[in-house]
Amino acid sequence: MIIVRDHGSFRDPSGYVAHYGDRIFRVLREDAFSSFEWLKSSGFLAELVAKKWLVPTDVSSEPAIRDISQRVLEHEPIDFISYPYEWPFELLKRAALFHLDLHLLALESSFTLTDASAYNVQFIGTKPIFIDPLSLVSYSEGQLWFGQRQFCEQFLNPLLLTSLLKIPFNAWYRGSLEGISSEDLARALRPKHKLSWRVWSEVLIPVWLQRSARSDPSRIATAKQRKLPMKALQFMLRNLRTWIAGMRDPFTTETTTWSSYEVENSYLPEEERRKQSFVADFIARLRPRMVWDLGCNTGRYSETALRAGAQTAVGFDSDHGALSLAVQRSVRSNLKFLPLLMDACNPSPSQGWNQKERAGLTSRSKPDAILALAIEHHIAIGRNVPLPMLLDWMTGLADCGVVEFVPKSDSTVQRMLSIRQDIFDQYSQAEFECELTKRAAIEKKEVVSSSGRTLYVYAKNPSRA
Repeated sequence: MIIVRDHGSFRDPSGYVAHYGDRIFRVLREDAFSSFEWLKSSGFLAELVAKKWLVPTDVSSEPAIRDISQRVLEHEPIDFISYPYEWPFELLKRAALFHLDLHLLALESSFTLTDASAYNVQFIGTKPIFIDPLSLVSYSEGQLWFGQRQFCEQFLNPLLLTSLLKIPFNAWYRGSLEGISSEDLARALRPKHKLSWRVWSEVLIPVWLQRSARSDPSRIATAKQRKLPMKALQFMLRNLRTWIAGMRDPFTTETTTWSSYEVENSYLPEEERRKQSFVADFIARLRPRMVWDLGCNTGRYSETALRAGAQTAVGFDSDHGALSLAVQRSVRSNLKFLPLLMDACNPSPSQGWNQKERAGLTSRSKPDAILALAIEHHIAIGRNVPLPMLLDWMTGLADCGVVEFVPKSDSTVQRMLSIRQDIFDQYSQAEFECELTKRAAIEKKEVVSSSGRTLYVYAKNPSRA
């Protein structure tokens, strides 16, 4: 094995993350290591780990890494790394509240956060966890909140864009990895929004101050000399927390294309039970560590997979309303299920510095199995992706999985074709099976609906499934 430096770990000069096989290390400078030892000796590190607020971290004695540096930490790996632009509204909100709670708790123990990067928060299921202990440093009375602008750009402003304007923040965030600037948000806000004193204090006044500083740089030096008492900082953090806690996802109550799919779908109750049983049987035999649920909708089949023996599930969907319900399901049932916003035809790419800073979806992780239920026809017919290309993609994600074929005779496909020309002469069950068998063995097949919807278990290594 070789040691690989993480392509996204270069901004903090105090250290960087490195991968050694499946293990995660952080190589530190001497001053950063001293700061970590102070954090550890204070007992605050252990407190955060015990609360499951910080990824378990300790000094490493791994010889291969210590050949590079004697100051090395090892972190417990996170099952799946996700990015803020992939999070549904409720997950970004949970991450923002968690970040504020962490900062407030740190102040009580005489520590503070050096920044407010949303990328330092990850999720285990829908529970946020912090991954960068180097951001926790000793607090000195009067210190300014140096992460305030970053918090607004990476947490507050995206939440405001969606909660006030009903504009999903995700595409904007993905196109601007540092978040949404207050200047840009201010341009988008309507006059009625600007009457809010909170919008004034957290968005409009900072924009005015930033513009003033650009015209008179001496203002910046003056501002840095000011002191901010701890009580004032705590008041700021608590005030932001109260505001964010009261924000509502507009897609929770608004009916979207697929938000009501669970109760208004193409399956009769008995057909739904057959489908559930098919998936549960596949998972129970395989017992995968991680399952990806493509087109997860409200998360019903992710929950089925977890209850049947999967250790963790990551769901992907492009419908905000459905994802809002999926997050609620995961929270309500305490599932290790992470629902994320993703367009199957435009998944998160590798981007950022040198096109490597934020890894694309398939270069981040590989699931043990996929579920691709009632999604194939939306890609093949809805997005004009030929079956061979579609099955290349699906079977390329995992060595085994469950895929569903929906025939042209199905009412959903009929509705799709009623508003467009049927140019899909190669779209048939025979063609689907022919293309699937070129890529994997079909281990099991079952028709689960009167319209002919069919489930397949595929396996590249047949003994696995």
